[in-house]
Amino acid sequence: MFSAEQRFIPNPTPCGQSRREFLWEVGGGFAGLALIDLLSRDGVFSGVKTASAAETSSIGPAVASPLAPKSPHFAPRAKRAVFLFMNGGPSQVDTFDPKPELTKFHGTAYQPPAGLPLGSNGRPVGHLMQSPFPFRKHGQSGLEISSLYPHTAQHADDLCVIRSMHADTAAHASGCLQMNTGSIFIGKPALGSWLSYGLGSMCDNLPSFVVMTDPRGGPISSSSNWTSGYMPAAYQGTLFRSVGSPLLDLATPDGVSPRTQRSSLDLLQRLNREHEKLRPGESELAARILTYELAYQMQTTAAEVVNVDLEPEATRQMYGLDQKITSDFGRKCLITRRLLERGVRFIQLYSGGGHIEDTWDGHTDCITNHTLHAGETDQPIAALITDLKRTGLWDDTLLIWGGEFGRTPTSEGVGKPGRDHDWHGFSMWLAGGGVQGGQAIGSTDELGFRAVEDRCHVSDLHATILHLLGLDHERLSYFYQGLDQRLTGVEGNRRVIAKVLA
Repeated sequence: MFSAEQRFIPNPTPCGQSRREFLWEVGGGFAGLALIDLLSRDGVFSGVKTASAAETSSIGPAVASPLAPKSPHFAPRAKRAVFLFMNGGPSQVDTFDPKPELTKFHGTAYQPPAGLPLGSNGRPVGHLMQSPFPFRKHGQSGLEISSLYPHTAQHADDLCVIRSMHADTAAHASGCLQMNTGSIFIGKPALGSWLSYGLGSMCDNLPSFVVMTDPRGGPISSSSNWTSGYMPAAYQGTLFRSVGSPLLDLATPDGVSPRTQRSSLDLLQRLNREHEKLRPGESELAARILTYELAYQMQTTAAEVVNVDLEPEATRQMYGLDQKITSDFGRKCLITRRLLERGVRFIQLYSGGGHIEDTWDGHTDCITNHTLHAGETDQPIAALITDLKRTGLWDDTLLIWGGEFGRTPTSEGVGKPGRDHDWHGFSMWLAGGGVQGGQAIGSTDELGFRAVEDRCHVSDLHATILHLLGLDHERLSYFYQGLDQRLTGVEGNRRVIAKVLA
């Protein structure tokens, strides 16, 4: 029943308004629903802008791929990057930062500057300790490198050593996280994830971001170092094994023909797409769908790429595969070159795994520790540089060497040759695409404890890496928790290290 007033309203509705009034008042709501749908399809609310390109399979156009190639912000100096991660913290004063004053004051007590703690976790502090590894000038540049890296030193004119790095933590877990993700906290996307997000993939049958760990174990914070964090899973690193099948459960089950497997995968794709239509903007679902197709493509490609037996014997020897000490890291470096040739964007190799002496964490005996780990990596790294030049990949491939921090110029206890953690000043080097080689940037103090000249924070290094690959670290962002998150942080006080650029 209608009231007396409602009887005089033309075309009355149960709510007591005319159809025209009803549509007028709620029209904005309908428009809002449509707008929300359109924005969701563009990934606005999930923080992801869907790529315009789409993958295809044998059944036609597939879902839009989050790894579709994207244009850089500006012309890149490099297209791909390799991070040679020395897990545990190599000593700067024993590798790339010569300190004659340490020889002068060897065996004497040392008091660090006020407010700067020496060492970590209350470990004992001994006396200043000179490097047992003599430094020598190499190449036309005269870059000084210790005897720990005689093979790599042959490429001195290609190396840009940053001697003034500093970080924010003395702990291995948070130090590795900061070096890999820009933050000391778990849950942030790794450098390789940011590159995959910003640039997409250069191949459709291998991951864009590959990680190979040490057979003795991975870093303390484990897969958090190659996670995609709050980004879609498509951007996370894929862990490869250097021996045998690169991935577990990658082989086709016995009795299943390629035709049967392809038909099964196509059916699964159809069902998944119908499921996805009801859930627009679900980036995790889109990533999972694409993962099935990538896994199928990898069944043949990945197995072939790790088969280094296909390489000439001379190449295998160059990488040290015929020597026990260099065979594992050499194999990973050779696989790295093969992955780069096939379009993988970012590769990270770990030297050192597990804990303490199995890594570069030379608390007990830095001399024995560094002799071992440098011996495992020196020849393979030099071989990788030589091979990249031979194959024409050198000019657009960026190499990064370093760990989560360095080590103190003091020993751990009087007469004990171990060194503690030093995050106040340490060395890393870059080489390859867009890098001005044959130079050392910045410096630590006269004893090698603290960065004092051209100080470079970990986030400055990240900004420089992104720049070399054509990305502006302030423009590359991902909306999450109400902020435009960045690899280099939201504070806006980080910079590209201009002296690195060729």
